[in-house]
Amino acid sequence: MTDPTPNPFAPVQLGPVRLRNRVIKAATSEGRSPHGLVTDDLIAFHLGFAEGGVGMTTVAYCCVSPQGASAPGQIVMNARALPGLTQLTEAVHGAGAAISAQLGHAGVVAQRKLTGVTAVAPSRFVNPSSFAYCREIRRDEIRTVIDQFAAAAQVAVDAGFDAVELHFGHLYLPSSFLSPLINRRKDEYGGDIDNRSRFVRMIAERVREVVRDRVAVIAKLDMDDGLPGSIWIDEALRTAQLLDADATLDAIELTQGSSVFKPMYLFRGDVPVREFARVVPPPLRPGVRVMGKWAMGSYPYEDLYMLPAARQFVPIMRNTKLILLGGITNRQHLETGMREGFDFMAMGRALLREPDLVNKMIDDPRVRSRCDHNNKCMVTVFGRTHCVLDPDQRYGSAAPLTGPPGSAAPAAKPVTS
Repeated sequence: MTDPTPNPFAPVQLGPVRLRNRVIKAATSEGRSPHGLVTDDLIAFHLGFAEGGVGMTTVAYCCVSPQGASAPGQIVMNARALPGLTQLTEAVHGAGAAISAQLGHAGVVAQRKLTGVTAVAPSRFVNPSSFAYCREIRRDEIRTVIDQFAAAAQVAVDAGFDAVELHFGHLYLPSSFLSPLINRRKDEYGGDIDNRSRFVRMIAERVREVVRDRVAVIAKLDMDDGLPGSIWIDEALRTAQLLDADATLDAIELTQGSSVFKPMYLFRGDVPVREFARVVPPPLRPGVRVMGKWAMGSYPYEDLYMLPAARQFVPIMRNTKLILLGGITNRQHLETGMREGFDFMAMGRALLREPDLVNKMIDDPRVRSRCDHNNKCMVTVFGRTHCVLDPDQRYGSAAPLTGPPGSAAPAAKPVTS
C-alpha cells in the first residue's frame, strides 16, 4: 500500500532543473540593490531562504531594459550586473537551493521621473494611481522588447540561474496586452484574446529559443486583476491554454491583482494606509489618509485565497506544470495544493517573516507561519524589504562580494523610520 499523504518536501523536476522540494520563494521586491547591482545584503537575503530550506528562491525584479524599471535601484540584466549575479547564484547553490530570475518590463507601471521616458502601453492610457500618461507602443518597439527579454534570459543563463520567470502579471507591459481595458489596438496584437495573447506567446517563444533546455522557463500569469472590464478568468484560461499548447514554458505561476489600482487584491488582509502616508511627499499625505483605503482596495485574508480561481487551470494543462500562490502558510496547505493538482507552491510574506519556515515545517508538520498579514512589509519596499515584526532579522550568512571593482554596489543600509 502507498501513503496517501503527498510529500511536498521530496525532490522534484522542473524542466531541466532538479529541485530539492516543491516550495518556491515567490518574487517580492527587495530594495537591496540601491545602485542596480547585487550587494552583500541581496545575497544574504536570498541565502536566508536557501539556508531555510526552500527548493528555489526568486530574485525580483530584474528589468529587461532601463526603460522597464518600476522602482529605483532595480537590477537591469546586462553585462554590468553579471559578476554580482554570478556570485549570488553561487551562494544560493552552495546552500543547496535553486535560484530563478524574474524578468519584466514595467510598461504602464514605469515612472518617467525614474526612467526618463514616457511609459509605454498597448494603447494610450492614464495610470489611475499616478495619473501618468502612457503612450502607445509602436510595432517595432514590441519586437525590441521581445528581444530584450531574450537578451535578459541569456544573462540569467550566463550568471548561473536555474530558471527565469517571465512577468506576465499585475498589468506590467506583457500583462497589459492581455487586458481589454488597456489594449484597444486594431492590429494583430489587439482585439480578441487570441490576438491579445500574441505578445506574451512571442516573448515565451523567443526566450525558449535562447535558453533552450539550459534553464527552466516560468511565466507569472494573472488569472484576474480585480479591475472591472480588465483581465478575468475566462480569458486568462484561454491565454494559459495557448501558452501550454506552444510548449515553451515549464511552469505557470498563477497570480491575481495589479500594480496599477487596488493592489490589495493581490495581497489581501490589512491595508497599511498610515504607513504609506508616511512615505509619500507631505502634500500628498492627507489624500492618502483619506482615499488610500479606497485606492488600494480592501479584501479579507483567507488561507489559500487564490485556490478557487487557480483550480480552474488544472484540467487544461497538458505540457505545463502549475505553481499555486496565495495564502500558503503551513504544511497542510502545501499538501492541499498537491492534492488539487499543483506541482509547486510559492510563498512570499510567510517567508519574509520566517526565512527558515520550510525547515521548521519539515521538522514539525504542525508548524504554522507567524505572519499575521498586517501587510506593513509592503511599505518597506521603499527602503529595504523586511518583516516589520522583526526588522533586524538576519536573513542569511553571505560572505562579502569578491568580484572586480564595480561588480557590485556596497551593501544596502537598513532604513530607519
